[in-house]
Amino acid sequence: MLSVTTHIAPDAAPDPFNMAAHVLRNVDRLGDKVALSILHSDRSEDWTYSMLGQAVRGTAQGLLDMELHAGDRILLRLGNSADFPVAYLGCIAAGLIPVPLSTQLTTREVQQIAANIRPAATIQSDTIDVGTDRVITPEVLRSFYSLPPAPFAMGDPNRPAYIIHTSGTSGQPRAVVHAHRAVWARQLMWDGWYGLRSDDRMLHAGAFNWTYTLGTGLMDPWAIGATALIPADGTDAAALPALMAHYNATIFAAAPGVYRRLLRKDMPAMPALRHGLSAGEKLPDDTRHAWEAKTGTAVHEAFGMSECSTFVSGSPSNPAPPHASGFGQDGRHVAIIDNGQPVPRGVVGTIAVHKGDAGLMLGYLDAPADTAAKFDGDWFMTGDMGVMDHDGAISYAGRRDDMMNAGGYRVSPIEVEAVLCTHPHITEAAACAVCVKKDVRVIAAFYTSAHMIDVDQLAAWCVDRLAGYKCPRLFIACDALPRGANNKLLRRVLRQNWETENGQT
Repeated sequence: MLSVTTHIAPDAAPDPFNMAAHVLRNVDRLGDKVALSILHSDRSEDWTYSMLGQAVRGTAQGLLDMELHAGDRILLRLGNSADFPVAYLGCIAAGLIPVPLSTQLTTREVQQIAANIRPAATIQSDTIDVGTDRVITPEVLRSFYSLPPAPFAMGDPNRPAYIIHTSGTSGQPRAVVHAHRAVWARQLMWDGWYGLRSDDRMLHAGAFNWTYTLGTGLMDPWAIGATALIPADGTDAAALPALMAHYNATIFAAAPGVYRRLLRKDMPAMPALRHGLSAGEKLPDDTRHAWEAKTGTAVHEAFGMSECSTFVSGSPSNPAPPHASGFGQDGRHVAIIDNGQPVPRGVVGTIAVHKGDAGLMLGYLDAPADTAAKFDGDWFMTGDMGVMDHDGAISYAGRRDDMMNAGGYRVSPIEVEAVLCTHPHITEAAACAVCVKKDVRVIAAFYTSAHMIDVDQLAAWCVDRLAGYKCPRLFIACDALPRGANNKLLRRVLRQNWETENGQT
C-alpha cells in the first residue's frame, strides 16, 4: 500500500468571498455573546461579538478613509493586545492585505522586510521608520472602532488576503502569500484537530500577534461562534492552569515548551477542560504522557507550516497512535513522497500536500522560481521527513535540511550565520540546534576566530541584529568547522560532536 490519503475534497469556498466576513459571520446572530475574554488574575476584559464586528468594520472604514485601496499591503507591528486581530481583520474586510510581523524583530529585520513588501501604510506601536508616509498608531487605530461600519470587500476567494513571513533555507525571510480561501480550508481542522464546538471556551497560551494564536486561538473559535480566551500581556505561564480553572476553559492550545513549563508545577483541578492542542514543533512523548497523567486529558498534536497551516493531526474523534503526529485530515490529500511518487507505507520520505489544497499558499511574494521549486509534480514538498504506517498515521522524522526550531518558530541557520559573520573578529560561523537536556534544544553558534571574543559581547552583537528567538544561547569557539568533500559545511557533525562531548547522546 502506498503512503497517500484519498479523502474526498470539500466544497470550494463561495464566490464572492471575504475572509473577514467568514470569520465574523456569527456577529448578528450572537450579538451579546462574549467572543473574546482577555484574562487577568482578578478580572477579564470582554468583547462581545457585536463589539468585535463593529471594531473590525469601523477599522475597515477608517483605513479606506485614508485613501488606501484594495490590494494595498499594510504592515502590522502591534503589541500583545486586541488591537492586533482587530487591525488584521479590518484590513482584510476592506480588501487590504495585512502583513503581520513579530515585535521581536529588530529594526534591521523590519526594514529589510518592508523593502521587499513595499507597504502602503503601517499600523505600529513602535517608532521604526519603514519608509511609509502613512503611519497609524494604536491611538488612531482605536479611533476607527466607532466609525460607521464599512461593507465587506467581496471578491474572488483565490485573491491575496494576507502575507506572513517564514525563514527560508536561503537565510532570507520568505513572504508567504495566502488567499482568502485559506480560512475556508481551516474548517477541516475543527473536527480534524480541535474537536471544536460553538459552546467551547478555547484558551490559547500565545500572544495575540503570533500566527498560531491568530488562527487557532481567535479566527477559528470566532468562525464557529465559540469564545476565545487569551491571557493578558505579561501573564506568566505558571498562572495558566489557574486561569483555565477559573474561566472554565474547555480546550487549551500551546506550543510544547509551554506544556513542559506547566508540568514543573502542581496544577489545580480543571473540570471543564476536555483536551489540549499542541503545534509549532514536535511534542515529546514524555511531555504528552506527563500531561495526560497529571490532568487526565489528552493532547492532540498537529503538523503544518506557514505555507499550509496544519493538515496532519490527531483529534478527539481520531487520536493519533503513540509516536505519531496524526493523520491527514479528512478533506486533505496528503502523501509521503520520494522522486515525485508516494513511497510504500513504512518507508521514510518527504511529507507533501496536494497542490489543490485550499489552504495552500498562493506562493512566495514576487518569487515564482522559489515557489515552483517547492513542488514536485502535483505535490507541495514540505521539506519535512515522515513515515506513514499501515493505518495512515504519519510520524515526523525530522528536517530534510538544517532548519532549526526555536520555541515554535522556524529559524534558518544561514540567517543566524550571516549576522555572526559580520562580527569583525569572526572568520567562519555555523548555527545549529543542540540538545542541552532531554527534550530541550537551543540554538548554538560555532565559530572560528583569531581573537578571544567575550561571550556577553558576542551575545549582545546578535541581540542588536536578530529577533530574540533567533539569537544563539550557546557560543562555542572552534579551531575549524567540519566540511565535506565538496566543502559543504557539516552542521549535523557539529551538533552530534557537541552532544556527544556533553553527554546528550
